[in-house]
Amino acid sequence: MELIDILSRVDHTYLKQGATWQDIKSTCDEGLAFSCASVCIPPSFVKTAKEYVGKELKICTVTGFPNGYSTAKSKCFESNEAVKNGADEIDTVINVGDLKSGNYDKIREELKSIKESIEGRILKVIIETCLLTEEEKIRMCQIVTESGADFIKTSTGFSTGGATRDDIILFSKNIGENVKIKAAGGIATLDDAIDFINLGASRLGTSRIVSIIKNQGGEANGY
Repeated sequence: MELIDILSRVDHTYLKQGATWQDIKSTCDEGLAFSCASVCIPPSFVKTAKEYVGKELKICTVTGFPNGYSTAKSKCFESNEAVKNGADEIDTVINVGDLKSGNYDKIREELKSIKESIEGRILKVIIETCLLTEEEKIRMCQIVTESGADFIKTSTGFSTGGATRDDIILFSKNIGENVKIKAAGGIATLDDAIDFINLGASRLGTSRIVSIIKNQGGEANGY
């Protein structure tokens, strides 16, 4: 697989708690230079980042992050504000407690509301697979499909584990045709990236792939 094919699927991510504008600017510069699918950054930087990159790079941000237990109304407000500030894509976190309590309709309606609030932008649903049983993962594949969201995403990267190959295989077997897959958390090598793509992931949430290519001597737009 060509590097350009891998990078075109990467949401180049910087979500550290101590992020500064210089960190985000550098992430945007790398996203531009290496033709990434997007940069995934904290909501507070969306407006400035969008003004910086213009139409040259998609801006992704997170809502209900990282624990997912804020209210649906709060997530909708966060998501809508992010769109108004220039976000092209929203990655939102489900309330895992609702899932474990069997509140499936509540989760579905929350996701529908968030999707409506972002006015046609892409919605990715983080289900935090490391905390779920296989049955719960399958149930979330069904709920995400029914909600009208665009992607199901494995992980925040802030919990006890990240994406696994088995989870991508499971997703591929249980999502609807309208849903794509984003693998995130623990994608540390090019071999990891290639494996996840070959197993069915359309996006990769990672901060490491660009760094690996740079360390191997890859240059902007030349790789």
